[in-house]
Amino acid sequence: MLGTLEELAARLGGRVVGDGAVRVARVSTVDDATGDALTFATTQAFLDAAMQGAAAAILVEDSLVPGAPAKPLLVVPNARQALVQLLASLEAPRPRGPFAHPTAVVEADARLGDDAFVGAHVYIGHGVAIGRDAVIASGCYIGDGVTIGDSVWIHPRTSVMAHTRIGNRVVLHAGCVIGSAGFGWAFVEGRSQRIPQIGNVVLEDDVEIGANSCVDRAQTGSTLIGTGTKIDNLVQIGHNCRIGKHCVIAALTGLAGSTIIGDYVKVAGQVGFRGHVTVGSHVTIAGQSGIWNDVSDGATLSGNPAHDHRDELRQKVMIRKLPKLFDRVEALERSRTAQ
Repeated sequence: MLGTLEELAARLGGRVVGDGAVRVARVSTVDDATGDALTFATTQAFLDAAMQGAAAAILVEDSLVPGAPAKPLLVVPNARQALVQLLASLEAPRPRGPFAHPTAVVEADARLGDDAFVGAHVYIGHGVAIGRDAVIASGCYIGDGVTIGDSVWIHPRTSVMAHTRIGNRVVLHAGCVIGSAGFGWAFVEGRSQRIPQIGNVVLEDDVEIGANSCVDRAQTGSTLIGTGTKIDNLVQIGHNCRIGKHCVIAALTGLAGSTIIGDYVKVAGQVGFRGHVTVGSHVTIAGQSGIWNDVSDGATLSGNPAHDHRDELRQKVMIRKLPKLFDRVEALERSRTAQ
């Protein structure tokens, strides 16, 4: 049980419109809500649907509060921010140390920080340094010479290859691979020959990388992910890429080697980067775009090859009009022939 609306309002810095004694047991979407649920609305359309649904009460922003609501409302300045705070209180706690499972293998010269947690069947290599309150969950591989900061959470079956450097509060989700060899080949005498990849990966503070994503180590130097950047599941970051601060990259995106991305860039799903291109800061890239050339600061792009989003929309409108245009041209030609 989460508590009454009045209790939740006190926790979230909000207020109640309607019956503050209503008790809620869980948070739910509009479609899944039952009579003991608190649902949420961030637009008028969602609020209208929530009013018709089964939820006991609705979390809503001040700007959307109606004159005579049909259900009790928990009113907050920012519904998304309040929802984050509320869901965080329901999230399962992270494991706490100090703890090292008997099946874990920790080399003698590795250093574990205070209250570090090491799960079952973990391997921690030579010269590894792990910060305080870090969590290395079951089945992880931490290669030689890796450094890991404070309060890092590495989820099960993640591999962090040799000499990777990880900052503070980084989260690596299950199955991702950080620091595998970059895809470097040279075609010599009729055969592909591997170019040694002797660099590393650097993840700065507060980076989060989703499940089964890969960040390749550099050929020389470092592949870099900047502070606060969030990367979704199933993303490929090639060798020697450099991604700036506070970027967001959605699933199934791929960056070929030596792609450079600025700060505060938003990349939707299934975007492909050619490699050796530079993308400026504060750029937005729509889903399934293909980035073949450099991109200036502040651009909004879509299409493949990607170009200005407004131009892309105009082209799509014109393409839809082509059948009618062809019909008109054919009609004109028939009329001229008949004359």
